[in-house]
Amino acid sequence: MHCPTLILRTLVAASLACGLAHAQTAPDAAAPTLPSTDPAKIPELRAGSGYLIGYLPRKDLPNSLQLLPAPSVNGSAAAAADLAFHQQLQGQRSGLRWELAAQDAVLKFPAVASTFSCALGVSISQEATPHLNMLLRRSLADAGLSTYAAKDKYQAQRPFVKLAQTTCSPADEAALTRDGSYPSGHAAVGWAWGLILTELAPERSQALLERAYAFGQSRAVCAVHWKSDIDAGQLMGAATVAKLHGNADFLAQLGAARAEIAQARAQGSQPNRDCAAEANALALDRPLQ
Repeated sequence: MHCPTLILRTLVAASLACGLAHAQTAPDAAAPTLPSTDPAKIPELRAGSGYLIGYLPRKDLPNSLQLLPAPSVNGSAAAAADLAFHQQLQGQRSGLRWELAAQDAVLKFPAVASTFSCALGVSISQEATPHLNMLLRRSLADAGLSTYAAKDKYQAQRPFVKLAQTTCSPADEAALTRDGSYPSGHAAVGWAWGLILTELAPERSQALLERAYAFGQSRAVCAVHWKSDIDAGQLMGAATVAKLHGNADFLAQLGAARAEIAQARAQGSQPNRDCAAEANALALDRPLQ
């Protein structure tokens, strides 16, 4: 029997424990050659897409079909819970939370690089933190692609399609209609980023994980995912981070990103985002938890 919540918690704990062990172990060999921070030197997943390849070959990604249960079916208690949660969010389909959800829908760099800037407390960009920027950019592909074995198998219908609603990203609706809802790729990416950043800045872990949760929640606000899609996506994000810790390039870039964050703090770097507006938007999530 599958238990997504239990598995997710186990994977989160394993990811954080592995990261802390790595951070506390001093290398006794020469520093590894660092992976490139130049996007022009990293192949794209598809020419012209702007999405760079991840650190992991496709065959090494965690298998979502083996890790996840089947999605909820009409008439089930799980489907009823999904619908009830969706209905709770109807008051957020305008205003600050809706605007933030629309921002969270965009996964293209350079815009998305600053998503966790407020939670981290420093600027994140290709110019300010090139290794951190590349770490996020490449792990996006790993976490997102980890969801597609299940997505392609189940082809679950998205809320806005089933309920004839609009979304916060109308230009994407045609493509989303053809793309399976379960599990959420955005939630996988956001949770993976939250775990990676928590490893780099454990003193900011609460803010970073809250932002990672909200990033997934934005997909429910936008009516493009059910809550069960998001929960399953977060599990895949955690599974991906666990796998990434066996990749030498990821670990080398992780170390370089840690040094960049320390240097940015020492230089008084500030978030490259409107943190007051973000905080006001995220405060709207709290009554729903």
